[in-house]
Amino acid sequence: MRLGGRLAGAIEVLADIEARKRPVADALKDWGLAHRFAGSGDRAAIGNIVYDALRMRLSHAWLMEDDSAVALGHAVLFRQWGMTPEHLAGELVDDRFAPPELSQQAKAAFAARNLADAPLYVQGDIPEWVQPAFEESFGDNWLAEAKALAGRPTLDLRANTLKAGRDKVVKALERAGAQAASLARHGIRIPAGEGPSRLPNVTAELSFQKGWFEVQDEGSQIVADLAMPKEGEQVLDYCAGGGGKTLAMAASMNNKGQVHAYDADRKRLAPIIERLKRAGTRNVQVHDNRSALEAMTGKLDRVLVDAPCTGTGTWRRRPDTKWRLTEKNIEERLVQQQDALAQAATFVRPGGEMIYITCSLLPQENEHQVRAFTTTNPAFEIVDAHENWNRLFGTTGPRPLSRDGKTVTLTPAATDTDGFFFCLMRRKS
Repeated sequence: MRLGGRLAGAIEVLADIEARKRPVADALKDWGLAHRFAGSGDRAAIGNIVYDALRMRLSHAWLMEDDSAVALGHAVLFRQWGMTPEHLAGELVDDRFAPPELSQQAKAAFAARNLADAPLYVQGDIPEWVQPAFEESFGDNWLAEAKALAGRPTLDLRANTLKAGRDKVVKALERAGAQAASLARHGIRIPAGEGPSRLPNVTAELSFQKGWFEVQDEGSQIVADLAMPKEGEQVLDYCAGGGGKTLAMAASMNNKGQVHAYDADRKRLAPIIERLKRAGTRNVQVHDNRSALEAMTGKLDRVLVDAPCTGTGTWRRRPDTKWRLTEKNIEERLVQQQDALAQAATFVRPGGEMIYITCSLLPQENEHQVRAFTTTNPAFEIVDAHENWNRLFGTTGPRPLSRDGKTVTLTPAATDTDGFFFCLMRRKS
């Protein structure tokens, strides 16, 4: 397909997402099934246009004075892919699959408007009602943090040290452009690429089938490391989901001790079984029934609560969720988080630790939650997590953010990772 056909395909998908309010992955999949003639390179290019458009939807629409799918698709090529309107017009000449021409009004607006004149939330490409929460979280730097969430994410992997060291994995993935991550001790990074470029399908590699590595954002690896699980300990991953942090902790424990992986949602937990087999993990027990955990009440060294959240820290990877977020979503997540903390706390032994993690950047899901929990549960106190950070990652290089000097927040702007909040709490008695 020529550029015109790719742009038209992306516009069709964007229109479908807007009309049916559906996840971007579903819309792209259905488009591909209905257009089987499109090659893998075409589908990747179309996907890139769609995701780029959604990441910067507000600023694109403001500059074009038009929020239609046609305007958003063209704005991606102008602003993110480095094409001038004149160059794009030349590319689309005589292409019978090209999309409808951009309106004269949109062309004139794009030529005349300056984004610096737009409202700040538009410049940051976040919903207007979310701006106060970002201001609370990041102070005067909130706009830079918001803008960083509109960039393309890298592909991050974690070397599974039960089977292979990082250098071995980097060498195996050399042709994919793999390099050692800057922070995570076992992290590997593949650059995001630009324009129509596509990321490699690393799960098709023999080294993946052998269990040498897992796909996991560097931020997720870092917070799993910050939990500091030790060989021989009894650990509970209370909201284990697909098992990314379970696998990371089990590997750091060198298959010694025990990690109990539990999730109330059996569908989310299901992928962990195959992942554990591939990774060669032997110290994990998987539970889908909370009653099986009752014998551990008050006995565990470490309990990880990777709480359900709005996922605002993952907006680079899931930009469609940015525009579907509502205050009701937040209210629902707050209740779920409070419930998860209350239930998980019962398993921590005196002197043991509970770790609260979200992939959110909203203060009401993060600092507010742990303060409220420790206020109503005085047996728990918040411990300074920076000591663990310095021990693992040193005192130089990228540093996490912290509003209270104890908790840790990772962000695309500060640590070049997805957004994560980390709080370490110790049970005093």
